[in-house]
Amino acid sequence: MADGQKKFPMMLMVGMIVFGLLLAGGISYFIATKIVADKAVDKKSSQREPGVFVKLGDAKDGLLINIGGASSGRYLKIGLIVELRPDKKATTAAATGKMPSPEEIKLADTAVYVLRSLKIEDFDPLKQEQLKELLKNEINKSFGDDRVYDVYITNFVLQ
Repeated sequence: MADGQKKFPMMLMVGMIVFGLLLAGGISYFIATKIVADKAVDKKSSQREPGVFVKLGDAKDGLLINIGGASSGRYLKIGLIVELRPDKKATTAAATGKMPSPEEIKLADTAVYVLRSLKIEDFDPLKQEQLKELLKNEINKSFGDDRVYDVYITNFVLQ
């Protein structure tokens, strides 16, 4: 009878160990397939080829714009840098050392047009993200595709 009693706890111990190993394996499989795979997909979707940075306006001052109409006397000095998806065909002024490329001229024209069409209230510091998004969307419209990764405001003076 002593052998029968020893076998039962021994079988119970072996069964618990096997169950524990199966449970640990199942949890590991879940973590590996769901959580880690989801993070890898997020990283792949957020990864993109490095953009080309284009500074709009004067190299030192950026853009100087009369806003609110000709009689308002309000001026905006803003430094904008646009991050574009690289285009193999386009050459920038920095590469050639000469006049700005048609792409850079189109960028500056669109930015000036958008900024001049806004009201004074639209330049509120709390609306800076909306301003950047508006510039990004309008520049993408002018190019006809999603060329703009992001718009950066490097300086901002409203007088």
